[in-house]
Amino acid sequence: MDIDIEVVCKTASRGVAMLRRFIRIGLACLAWASASVGAQTPPTVAAASDLKFALEEVAAQFRRDTGHELRLVFGSSGHFYAQILQGAPFQMFMSADEDFVFKLADAGKTRDRGRLYALGRIGILVPQGSPLKADGQLRDVAAALRDGRLQRFAIANPEHAPYGARAKEALQHAGLWSALQPHLVYGENISQAAQFVTSGAAQAGIVALSLARAPSVARRGQFELIPESWHQPLRQRMVLMKDAPPALEAFYDYLMRPPAQAIMSRYGFELPKE
Repeated sequence: MDIDIEVVCKTASRGVAMLRRFIRIGLACLAWASASVGAQTPPTVAAASDLKFALEEVAAQFRRDTGHELRLVFGSSGHFYAQILQGAPFQMFMSADEDFVFKLADAGKTRDRGRLYALGRIGILVPQGSPLKADGQLRDVAAALRDGRLQRFAIANPEHAPYGARAKEALQHAGLWSALQPHLVYGENISQAAQFVTSGAAQAGIVALSLARAPSVARRGQFELIPESWHQPLRQRMVLMKDAPPALEAFYDYLMRPPAQAIMSRYGFELPKE
């Protein structure tokens, strides 16, 4: 049987090249897998969305001071509460309503009953060019309902967002809740409600002071506080989960220290006395 040496050589050459390619791919995959196993995901903080701007600054300062990297996830406190009950992998919870922390503690999900870290405030925000005024007594909202200037008014969903629940209480105090029903647009959290206002999708809304203090929000609208006697206090409490790592223990304590407190105060949070 005649054997074509050239064909055999070419075939062998292709086989060797393919084998080398497989080896390279295998080594690359092994290196990727090793890196993935070795890499550590930063510990996760589930935080109420009113904290977005303030907590991002605090976490950045914490990283500069300690070298610890954190993962911040923002949303409504009620949603985080439900997710943690179902086993969501959050290792620290910063709620805008301390009752959610107490419920988690009663359910055995936390180390203890947590610590009060701030008192929040709400106010009315109107975007640039709105026909409404930033009137903390909400008199212009009432007038706008009568004369047709108000089409859409934004608040966070009071069913699961503490800032939405307090907005509802304030509107009830002002006698406007029923009349506003056809005009309400609900954000999933207070940050989304603020976005509705700053984008012009709503002529006004009730948002957190801490969001209104952020430069990106302040330059897009006018804000005025609503009297705190019009609603229940926003007692904001944080707590560590049972599996919280040392980095989060350090952050938990750091939040009560002067560098963090200065940032929180600048965003309008009243600092706790306890």
